[in-house]
Amino acid sequence: MKPQARIIVFLLAATSIWSLVGEMYRLWPMRFFALAIFGPACVALIALALQNRWRGDGRACRIIIIGAIAGFIAAVAYDTFRLPFVYSTSWGLTALVPSLPLFKVFPQFGAKILGQADRNSLAAILVGWAYHFSNGVTFGIMYAMMVNGQWRRRWPVAIVFAVGLELAMLFTPYPATFGIRVTETFVVVTLTAHLIFGVMLGLMSIKLDKWVGKC
Repeated sequence: MKPQARIIVFLLAATSIWSLVGEMYRLWPMRFFALAIFGPACVALIALALQNRWRGDGRACRIIIIGAIAGFIAAVAYDTFRLPFVYSTSWGLTALVPSLPLFKVFPQFGAKILGQADRNSLAAILVGWAYHFSNGVTFGIMYAMMVNGQWRRRWPVAIVFAVGLELAMLFTPYPATFGIRVTETFVVVTLTAHLIFGVMLGLMSIKLDKWVGKC
């Protein structure tokens, strides 16, 4: 892909996480940015991919698809790793792993996007989880733009990207905004989870490069 096109796609994908960043720094309400900017950016991403498929060589479309799928799978792996910590008490694992409320932010995401106070409503939970996975998908697309389809050669970039994201978030108002108590255990677990996300993102993109056909 041409550098200009990669930058455009990267910035469109980045609107997902910028919805949250703006909320943390009080630059804009998460609801406004998600609806007015992130939503249209998703439409634009799909339109660009389809245009490349129908009128171009299909390479950009294929790279975007691989990045998106790899990002989603990496997000699933990321959450799967965190499950024992979230359900440590109910699963009787407290002797092995500490109990950490790692999923409690998702309903808060949903409530902010919906503009409602009730963080425990079904709508807030569903929207919050959907937003969480949108981050995984868009991180995958951003990574795809970084490596420009050179999945095998540059896959370690995925690890640096994923761990860098978590380190950056720890130095933002993110913990304070969502009532997260930052302890040594929390940092180790979340960094490990992001390491897993990065490894899965890099390796799955290599696998998908073999499995995904031409656009």
